[in-house]
Amino acid sequence: MIHLDFEKDYILENDRVRLRPLVLDDIEILTNFSINEPELWKYSLLPANGIENLQIYIKAALEARASKTAYPFIVFDKATRQYAGSTRFYDIQQHHQTTQLGFTWYGKKFQGAGLNKNCKFLLLQFAFEEMKAFRVEFRADNTNKRSIAAMKSIGCKEEGVLRDNCASPTGRRDSIVLSILKDEWFEYVKTELMNKIVI
Repeated sequence: MIHLDFEKDYILENDRVRLRPLVLDDIEILTNFSINEPELWKYSLLPANGIENLQIYIKAALEARASKTAYPFIVFDKATRQYAGSTRFYDIQQHHQTTQLGFTWYGKKFQGAGLNKNCKFLLLQFAFEEMKAFRVEFRADNTNKRSIAAMKSIGCKEEGVLRDNCASPTGRRDSIVLSILKDEWFEYVKTELMNKIVI
């Protein structure tokens, strides 16, 4: 079974970033991104552009936590002392000891500055060492080359493409599937990712 208490507020942090559980009041914190950077959700299955969509986005994340299928976080960048975005564990499969990691986005000023690798290190460490997951899966729109490159840069292995597998705001999409396994994390991914981190 996955070792995760959905009632507990987990804080994941290092010298660069702090992840704390997403709460309803974070709508106010994230509104600026929702209004001024709507392109952040170009590839998202559940876009958060605009106040109404942001409210739906956050309420859906919290409902998923309540149903014990997801655990969403808000991301705080310690370097700038500003909130930077959001990410979450989702599709948590207790029996199979697997989870997906996604719904990840950061404001434009936080992209390409090392924040993502810090977040992913903390999340993967938590998934494999605390949650006792055997597999962490990642999915993305197969046309989202930036996201795919970011996933591969943290050690994800590409498994294949699910063709026309889900509805999207613009129709349907092909989803690329990548993953990291528990043995890979302990054998080399953890060390390699740690060496790439810029605090």
